[in-house]
Amino acid sequence: MNLNDIDKAQIIELIKAGEKLPKEFIYKLFSDEEDVFLFWNGRKEEVTNVALPFHSIEHIDEPRKEEDKPQTSLFETDFRGRQLKGWTNKLIWGDNKLILSSLANGPIKEEIEKEGGLKLIYIDPPFAVGSDFGFDIQIGGETAEKKQSIIEEIAYRDTWGKGISSYLTMMYERLKLMHNLLAEDGSIYVHCDWRVNSLLRFLCDDIFGRDNFLNEIIWTYFAFKRKTAKKFPQKHDYIFSYKKDKERFVWNTQFKPHSPEYLKRWKKDENGRLYRDDVNPTKGGTRIIYLDELEGDIVDSVWDDINPVNPMGLEKVDYPTQKPESLLERIINASSDKGDLRFLLW
Repeated sequence: MNLNDIDKAQIIELIKAGEKLPKEFIYKLFSDEEDVFLFWNGRKEEVTNVALPFHSIEHIDEPRKEEDKPQTSLFETDFRGRQLKGWTNKLIWGDNKLILSSLANGPIKEEIEKEGGLKLIYIDPPFAVGSDFGFDIQIGGETAEKKQSIIEEIAYRDTWGKGISSYLTMMYERLKLMHNLLAEDGSIYVHCDWRVNSLLRFLCDDIFGRDNFLNEIIWTYFAFKRKTAKKFPQKHDYIFSYKKDKERFVWNTQFKPHSPEYLKRWKKDENGRLYRDDVNPTKGGTRIIYLDELEGDIVDSVWDDINPVNPMGLEKVDYPTQKPESLLERIINASSDKGDLRFLLW
């Protein structure tokens, strides 16, 4: 506690008078050896630890062709492909805090750990736009209004009831639950935009550790530009990625097709193959590299090759913040292997 006698006396007088403590005193009261301390109204270290049962509402079976061989899987399935045991291919509806708590504290966690644990978590939380959970959907050419449920009304109050402090409290508890649930060699991706990117970066640093930060990914996408009076148009999202352990985590390098501008830099040989002369530093000479022998252009932290969901495409389900499947596919392929358990949270 970094308080001198004058500070202590002033704090006592303020408390006696029923006055609020200045923020610098709050920091001194709770600071430790760390030189940075995140504090907001409503912050608490404890998290929900309930374990509620999950109830099956609907099963959807993919039809099997007679010539298809039985699918080999870590999980036991019947002839239709319906899962009999294990924990995979589940769509869970409910308050995500209670779902996370139940996964982390209930009997399901043992099943998850037997399969190697959750290797990847992707979350697409609210972007602090302050709107509710209702929206319009198109059904058979007619417009229907989807009103928010009781659970969503409660979530709305919990998220925005006290402004940004409510948002921080809501996200902090959920991120701590995810940290607990994630496998030791797992990774997490947090999707956000300019409204909350700085806030979520601080929260993730606090929970996962700054040393475990992997990337700030910029997903820039095509959008019709509108004239803005006093700033450049917003045209990208942020995706923060963190590993849980400093040494162990799944990583698979991703590739994309080379751009036309890049291809113009290559020469053609007599057979029409694209090549270039490359300096070989180990042998002090040059070597020929053929383009068709390369896997592609390595994907970096700026993703400009993934378009938002096409409004007229089959992928579109009229969910306001729907993300393209190709975006999730890249994340899944980069930070998990075939057969790994992943958790996507909205």
